[in-house]
Amino acid sequence: MRVCKGFAAMVILAFSQTLFLRLTPHVFAAPAQSPKGLRAGAAKLDVTPRLGLSVPGNMSDHKGAHVHDPLYVRALVLDDGRTSVAVVTCDCVALYDETIAAAKQIIEKQTGLISDRVAVAATHSHSAGPTVSIFQSDADRDYQRWVSIRIADAVRCAANNRRPAQIGWAVGSEPRAVFNRRYFMNPGTMPENPWGKTDDKVKMNPGVGNPNVVKPAGPIDPALPVVAVRDSDGDPIAVLANYTLHYVGGVGPSHISADYFGMWADVIEREWAAPATVNKSPMVAMLTNGCSANINNVDVLGSSSKTRPLSPYYQMDKVARMVADETLRVLRTVQYRDAVPLGARMSRIPLRVRKPAASEVAEARAILEQAKGRELRGLREVYARETILMAEYPDIMEVPVQALRIGDLGIAALPVEAFVELGLEIKQQSPFPTTFVMELCNGYFGYVPTVEGHEQGGYETWRARSSYLEINAAPALVGAALDLLKGVKSSEK
Repeated sequence: MRVCKGFAAMVILAFSQTLFLRLTPHVFAAPAQSPKGLRAGAAKLDVTPRLGLSVPGNMSDHKGAHVHDPLYVRALVLDDGRTSVAVVTCDCVALYDETIAAAKQIIEKQTGLISDRVAVAATHSHSAGPTVSIFQSDADRDYQRWVSIRIADAVRCAANNRRPAQIGWAVGSEPRAVFNRRYFMNPGTMPENPWGKTDDKVKMNPGVGNPNVVKPAGPIDPALPVVAVRDSDGDPIAVLANYTLHYVGGVGPSHISADYFGMWADVIEREWAAPATVNKSPMVAMLTNGCSANINNVDVLGSSSKTRPLSPYYQMDKVARMVADETLRVLRTVQYRDAVPLGARMSRIPLRVRKPAASEVAEARAILEQAKGRELRGLREVYARETILMAEYPDIMEVPVQALRIGDLGIAALPVEAFVELGLEIKQQSPFPTTFVMELCNGYFGYVPTVEGHEQGGYETWRARSSYLEINAAPALVGAALDLLKGVKSSEK
């Protein structure tokens, strides 16, 4: 389990849910006999936090003061008559595995959907509610509990909305919006890291037009896999897409926003939806994040270096429209199937934690003593606090990895912010003709760079609650994902 003091008690959600669960019958269970064809349902529910709570995603804390656009949890339930799976997205920066476990516990009790067949992914908006603690922003327990319930409610509603369906998928590409955000720099130009050293070989976000930039330190992944679900009348039920872009940002001051993920969904739900009918649930659009820990939307080396500062939401809207246009193009090419086999597998792998030495903890305490009574400033002070907090972490973390099968489509789910190289490797070696990877799915265990990325250094490798798994975590996670994909593909029903 993750370290989140006091929050483990959240599993005692049963206290507030027990009476409800006792009085509520199971509303969903796969039938004993397999009917012909597929059934599918989708739903979305609001999870916008009240104003005044922390908005995690930066090194300093700030409180939400305005809602620019609502946050949602979105769910898609697929049922082939014998096996059921669900994919859920939540507009937040990340979700602890405790939050998701509590939601899955309710889902299983209320719907009969087995927890290992439910994938819950964060979209990674940096302007959402306090679901996790990041640097000086702390999670809010009440909001975490409420999000757990809303995740379960969304899956239940999606199950209620099931109807005969068809499904298909295709893969597009949008390379214009994605850039590797780590760069090699000219000798002697590397700034200090939190420990006062300048031995990092790469820098994250060196600045647009920085003359000391040499070249990007890694690749990109422009692929845009799109899954389309429609009912027997041809009316859309859901669109599930995957794009490898960290987030866009550029919100107004202290604004709550789902970032470009929400804007993309608005376009798809508006332009791909069927005419409104009184007896059908609305179509739901869901965008999951690929392995984008070292990918963003900043064109450091391009012509954007000559542009003026952009107004809030301008770039976000531009990217959302670009990705939505490609999504709509791909949707028009999809060939639908009346029936596909479904499957899911999940395992937990033990990974070591990079914990600080006693001398590092003592040094960190001395730094924080000097900053006592005020907000922490600068990398040195912020990471001193992280060092002390990391000292309390367990030596080993049990990290969940999941694989889903939808016919000849494979989906891998990792609970980390993974370097793009991990996603590319999984897709290349997958036994499925089409595969995509959802990151920040089923938990939050920080950044996972490649082994080479650790050797290069840079922000994503700096030890903190945002990056703490062992150096060999990447090959371990890739290997586990591939094993699960092979297993779910070969499993007999």
